[in-house]
Amino acid sequence: MSVEVARLDATSFARAVGELADLLVDAVAGGASVGFLPPFGHAQASAWWHTLQQDVARGSVVVLAARAGGGIVGTAQLRLAQLPNARHRAEVAKVLVHRAFRRRGIARALMNELDRVARAEARSLLVLDTLTGSEGERLYEALGWTKAAVIPDYAMYPDEGLRPGGGGSPTSSGTPGY
Repeated sequence: MSVEVARLDATSFARAVGELADLLVDAVAGGASVGFLPPFGHAQASAWWHTLQQDVARGSVVVLAARAGGGIVGTAQLRLAQLPNARHRAEVAKVLVHRAFRRRGIARALMNELDRVARAEARSLLVLDTLTGSEGERLYEALGWTKAAVIPDYAMYPDEGLRPGGGGSPTSSGTPGY
């Protein structure tokens, strides 16, 4: 399976909102901790993606789309810090791969492209947050990220209450230049 990862500009982002909403709905339905809880539908997901339109147009949020088989099967964001003392940082967010396409290297391809974009944007520090013990945490550790902290009761999880989570950043050995 061939996967193409590309940055969405404002126009392509607007056209992709429906497919991005499908990914978000799938992630929430699959139990991913991405800020939303079930029940969560396509209208809610579309509305949320639309809130990013101006940030994408301004370039303060970079949205990547992974395409395979004619559709978007994964996405990831790089949120570029805008304050004068933070312009060396960015946050990795909403790394989503449709459940039917997982374990095929798509998340890794998205993360590699986010790393390339971060370097092009002169961002030398990347951070993210994820649930402790999640698939995301395993991915980030495999990519050489270092856990910076574990925060008890970080996120609400359906039917399980509050779960720990935390943040991390790439290690110098895992991501050269960071």
